[in-house]
Amino acid sequence: MKLYTYFRSSAAYRVRIALNLKGLHYDALPVHLLKDGGQQRQEEYRQINPSGLVPAFQDDRITLTQSMAIIEYLDERFPAVPLLPQDVAGRARVRELAQIIACDIHPLNNLRVLRYLVHELKLDEDAKNAWIRHWIGEGLASLEAHLARDPAAGPFCHGGAPTMADCFLVPQVFNAQRFDIDIAAYPNIARINALCVDMPAFVAAHPSKQPDAE
Repeated sequence: MKLYTYFRSSAAYRVRIALNLKGLHYDALPVHLLKDGGQQRQEEYRQINPSGLVPAFQDDRITLTQSMAIIEYLDERFPAVPLLPQDVAGRARVRELAQIIACDIHPLNNLRVLRYLVHELKLDEDAKNAWIRHWIGEGLASLEAHLARDPAAGPFCHGGAPTMADCFLVPQVFNAQRFDIDIAAYPNIARINALCVDMPAFVAAHPSKQPDAE
């Protein structure tokens, strides 16, 4: 298995967690998003991922380029240590939580969006950071409300073991903290994150532990 990754990419971070939770060995192939004009833009990498984004995952069967699709593929191919619940309602709920992060929060503070704000719309650093904090805050408030109202939320996002939702939550919290967002305002998110980050699979996936960490 190969994972084309960037140490600080939230989407690649999610997949690293999932691979680690399942105990799957993989080769980490760094794609630096800033060096050489962005290595993800180079033709060699675009042959692997035409979108020019990370992550990209390859095994002997398939190439996949979206983190949720990668994690669900891994869960179906390697069902030991499941990352989705067995019941239909539980699987839908975990997907919902993951999609709040993947669809409502992450895209608005993605590197290419931030570049557009700075280079095309000419926002200064303070304005850019205000944008980031606003949209992450909006998204975390929504996620917190979902976690607070649902009795299926256990020690983790759903029940008593990490699921795909936790794979998404921890990188988003890391991203929020990079921009000085106090997650204490979101007690369920803070509680789940604190439980996850000390687990070996999450520790090994942390950006600081990656071969391309700076």
